Amino acid sequence: MARSIDYGNLMHRAMRGLIQSVLEDVAANGLPGAHHFFITFDTTAEGVEMADWLRARYPTEMTIVIQHWFDNLEVTEDGFSITLNFGNQPEPLIIPFDALRTFVDPSVEFGLRFESHAEDEEDDEDEDLSDDEGDDGDDEPPPQRAADVVSLDKFRKQ
Repeated sequence: MARSIDYGNLMHRAMRGLIQSVLEDVAANGLPGAHHFFITFDTTAEGVEMADWLRARYPTEMTIVIQHWFDNLEVTEDGFSITLNFGNQPEPLIIPFDALRTFVDPSVEFGLRFESHAEDEEDDEDEDLSDDEGDDGDDEPPPQRAADVVSLDKFRKQ
């Protein structure tokens, strides 16, 4: 049996650890300066907890913004919980780090994207395949991101 280093999983753990550290700092000290985050996560992932009406509106994927108003940010080894305002209605969310798809801080043009092996295989088969399954046709456009996204594909052996 050949032994190899699983760089993909090591990068995923390191990136999740980076996000954990950032969120722990924000929970303790608030957001510094112009920093704010767009965090996209899989709403079907195990451990995600959210209001039924939000799950109905975002059945597969949701992007949250941590910027002006948030409350009760608590970070654990496995994920974080936060209360956000949706149309003047505060709603608690629990989001495991394993559910994350993207983490972007546009104030400093920083971003991370998490890809599963299944997504990698689909991308290899069809470069034009888009992952818009979460678009339920609502009127809200996705947030604009002016950030460099780090993809694990850059580090994979071809």
